[in-house]
Amino acid sequence: MLSLNENQKVWKNWSGVVRSKPRHIAYPSTVDEVVSLVQSCAESGKGIRVIGAGHSFTPLVQTEDVLVSLDHLAGVEPVDEATRSVWIWAGTRLRDLSGDLHRQGWAQENLGDIDTQSIGGAIGTGTHGTGIRFGSLSTQLLEVQVVTASGELLTCSEEQNRNLFKALQVSLGMLGIIVKVRIRVVPLTVLHYKSERFSVDECFQRLAQFRDEHDHFEFFWFPHTDVVQVKRLDATDEKPSGSRFWIHMNQMVMENGLFGFMSAGCRAFPGLCKPVSRLSARFVPTGKDVAYSHQLFTTQRLVRFKEMEYSVPAAKMEEVVSEIRASVAAQSHAVHFPVECRYVKGDDIWLSPAYGRDSAYIAVHMYKGMEHTTYFRDIEEIFRRYEGRPHWGKMHTRTAEELAGLYPQWEAFREIREQMDPDGVFQNDYLRKLFAVT
Repeated sequence: MLSLNENQKVWKNWSGVVRSKPRHIAYPSTVDEVVSLVQSCAESGKGIRVIGAGHSFTPLVQTEDVLVSLDHLAGVEPVDEATRSVWIWAGTRLRDLSGDLHRQGWAQENLGDIDTQSIGGAIGTGTHGTGIRFGSLSTQLLEVQVVTASGELLTCSEEQNRNLFKALQVSLGMLGIIVKVRIRVVPLTVLHYKSERFSVDECFQRLAQFRDEHDHFEFFWFPHTDVVQVKRLDATDEKPSGSRFWIHMNQMVMENGLFGFMSAGCRAFPGLCKPVSRLSARFVPTGKDVAYSHQLFTTQRLVRFKEMEYSVPAAKMEEVVSEIRASVAAQSHAVHFPVECRYVKGDDIWLSPAYGRDSAYIAVHMYKGMEHTTYFRDIEEIFRRYEGRPHWGKMHTRTAEELAGLYPQWEAFREIREQMDPDGVFQNDYLRKLFAVT
C-alpha cells in the first residue's frame, strides 16, 4: 500500500467533476497482493474503492480511505479457439485488449465509443455500444474471479455461483474486487461504416428500418436544429481500407481541436451555443469507411464534458427524443453538444439498465465548466416519464426508493451485497445512500 505523495493528494475523474482525497493508493500486481490488501483493510476498518480509467461521472470510487488501481494487474491470455473465449486481467484497458485480440485474429462482438476504460470497470458499470441484437459489454462475460471482503478468491459463472455471477455482471465494485474475467470473443471482423446527414423527420420515418436492418446503428441530434447524423455499421467481406492517417487527423483537428475551441467559446459566451450547434450540424461528416471493428466502434474523445445517459424501452426512442427537442426549444437551453441515441439488446443481468427489455440509450452532454443542472434536470424529468433507468457511470439524481421500483432484482442484489460484504468494506458514502445501505 503506497501513500499518496504531494502531487497525488487529490484524485479526480476524467471529467474533473469527481475528486477524491484518499489516505492511500495501492497498485497490486498479483492476486495475492489484492487478497492481502483486502484483508488488511477489513481488519483496520478502512474502505476500498477500485479506480479504472476514471471515466464514470458519478462518485462511484470517491473515498477518503483506500483507492486501488489495477493498472499493474493487466494482460490478455491466448484465445481458446474451441470455446471462443479469452481470460483477461481486470486492469487491462479496452484499447490494449482490442490490439491484443486483433493480433490473435479475434475481436469483441461490440464496443462502446470510448476504449480507454479498464475491462473490469467497463463491465462493472454496464458500458455498452449500439446494436439491437447486441447486449452491453457485461453480456460478453462468461466467468469472473473476484476477491471478496473476507479475502476469499471466488470463481463465478452461469454454472458456478450463478446468483453471485448475475449480481457481479454489473456490480459497481460493491461485491469485491474483480481481478480476472473470461469473455466471449468473435473472429476478426471487418465492418462497413456509413455516415449521413438526415432531417429528424427523415430519421424517424426510417428508425425501425435502421434499427432492425443494420448490425450497429446510432444517431446524433444537434440541438437547436432539425439535423441528425446517422451512423450505420455492418459486417462485410470487403477488405479494410488503406492508411487511416487522414481519418485520425480529421478526428484530431475537426472533432477534437476545432470543436474544443468552439466549446471554450460557448463556455465564455453561452449565447454562442445555438450558432455553434447549427454550424456543427451544417458540417456533419458524411462518407464511408471499411475497417476492423475495433477501429470503427471507437473514437478519440479529447474534449471533456459532463454526461447523463438513460435507458428507456426501445420502442420509445422517437417519443423521448421528440420530447427532448421540445424541451430544448421551449427552455432555450444553452447546449451545443449533440444528443447521442443508441440501441442495446435486453438482458437478464440484475442491475443492467437493459434488464428485461430491448432498450434505447439516450445521452446528453454539457461541456466542462458550463452550467448543466437545469438542462440535465429538465431532460431527466422526461426520462422519468418513460421508466428510464440511469447508466450507473453517468450523472443522475435517482434515489434508492425510485431505483427499487425500476429493477425487479433490486432487493436480490441488496441481499447478496449484505451477504458478501456485511461490514461495508467496498462501500462509500455515495453507494450507501444510493442503495440505502445502513
